[in-house]
Amino acid sequence: MTGLPAGAAITFAARWQAAVDSSGDRPFLIFEGPDGSVSQWTYREFDEVVTRMGATLAAAGVTAGSAVHVVLRNCPAFIAIWLACARAGVWMVPVDPTSTARDISRQVDRVRPAAGICAAGRADVYAAGVRESAAGQLTTIELTETAADVASPDVTSAAGTGLAGGDVPGRVVAPSDRLAVMFTSGTTSEPKGVVLTQHNYAHVADTMSAIVGLRPEHRWLVTLPLFHANAQYYCIAPAIAVGASVALTSAFSASQWLRQARDLSATHASLFAAPIRMILARRPADAPAGRLEHVWFAQNLGAQHYEEFTALAGCRPRQLYGMTETVAIVCADVSDPYRNDTIGPPIEGRTVVLRNPDTGADAAPGEPGELVLGGVPGEDIFLEYLDDPAATGRSLVARDGGTWFHTGDMVARVAGSAGGSGALRFVGRRDDVIKVSGENVSLTEVEATLAQAPGVLECAVLGRPDPVRDMVPVAYVVPRDREHPPDIGDLAAWSERNLAAAARPRDWHLIEALPRTSVGKVRRFKL
Repeated sequence: MTGLPAGAAITFAARWQAAVDSSGDRPFLIFEGPDGSVSQWTYREFDEVVTRMGATLAAAGVTAGSAVHVVLRNCPAFIAIWLACARAGVWMVPVDPTSTARDISRQVDRVRPAAGICAAGRADVYAAGVRESAAGQLTTIELTETAADVASPDVTSAAGTGLAGGDVPGRVVAPSDRLAVMFTSGTTSEPKGVVLTQHNYAHVADTMSAIVGLRPEHRWLVTLPLFHANAQYYCIAPAIAVGASVALTSAFSASQWLRQARDLSATHASLFAAPIRMILARRPADAPAGRLEHVWFAQNLGAQHYEEFTALAGCRPRQLYGMTETVAIVCADVSDPYRNDTIGPPIEGRTVVLRNPDTGADAAPGEPGELVLGGVPGEDIFLEYLDDPAATGRSLVARDGGTWFHTGDMVARVAGSAGGSGALRFVGRRDDVIKVSGENVSLTEVEATLAQAPGVLECAVLGRPDPVRDMVPVAYVVPRDREHPPDIGDLAAWSERNLAAAARPRDWHLIEALPRTSVGKVRRFKL
């Protein structure tokens, strides 16, 4: 730790200041830009960047309690904005940099920011979105998304006005102050704005650094989008908590990931199952052997892919389970050795129950149940959904003297693990579990298995109503080689050898690509 008590009701701003004070001369950020150039800053040097960014925001009219709309790819300025907001009592709204003008218009209407920050190369889309919004106009700062954004004490606004980079008086922020609103992926419904506090970020920094035994000499490789919780929660915040460093790339590249891990001297990384499958499919023949010490991964990964990636990474990946709303993770694999098929038991301090989503009763032994998490809003779970008391009330339920978050995710106990501390496996969202002739079938688990079939790059499986079996699985397959796609008959035969009868797809479709969000989640409704 960096000098502040773990678990105390403190702010993320205090966590950053403690890191600067105790680790000022240690490396903080190493950034590989889109042109392959590498820049780096110590904690003390980057703190100067944060101070200048704070002054830039103040000059743009951003005041304590207001919001900053951030529409940027991975870049040093993104992290500087985040930390400057924490210090000034401002809240950031980081969103997908590929947002359309319509997306931006709706976001601006929902959060009413004091300023917007976007890439100069996409400024026309951003301006169109602002014009379509009720605001009509907004102070906008355009950046290059390169190291050059933070190399100078001045940043230029869209209007061409130089914004001062001098120091500005700090503000005393409180643990309960809002620090961010992150929108959910919206793969199945309208995105919800997850409200997060200073305490939430301090808590995740302490918790996630302790779980992996993070030390100052460690370095997180961050290739997933910064606007997403994974990079913020599991990588950068924990690094700050102990004075470790972060290796940031401008974008995820499946073919370059192993090379980046080596060249940037990464020891730790965090991925989803889909990017891991992409790395396996697109790794060059001369990809360097990995020397990573720890890799988190979320969502199901087949055994074959798990072992292949283990050989490439240099360590066995460790599966976790968490959401934007849960802040820190809920579960983590503690097997010896780690496995591909379990999210493990709840971590220390987490209280979890499995509920039948239809009746609300405890899930029957062996049956998947909705994971319901106990917690304190604004501390170890999110505070609320932005301006949506109805959604907040459905998800955060007061019961038995506490607050319980209904995640909407289905999990099941691993065979042989009983009791509240038993290991769990991830089954999928509630809509990802279908009844086939009375049997529960996890579409997520079927996908992980089918992705290992010969000739398959990736796949998605949906449920289709059936007059005899209630529902049946239907597979959408992306070929590994588009010129020589797998034969449907061969895929059906392979599934007969590798899947239980109820889980075998009854129909197959070959498609060019899966519709995904920017962090790899499949937009099922588009299929």
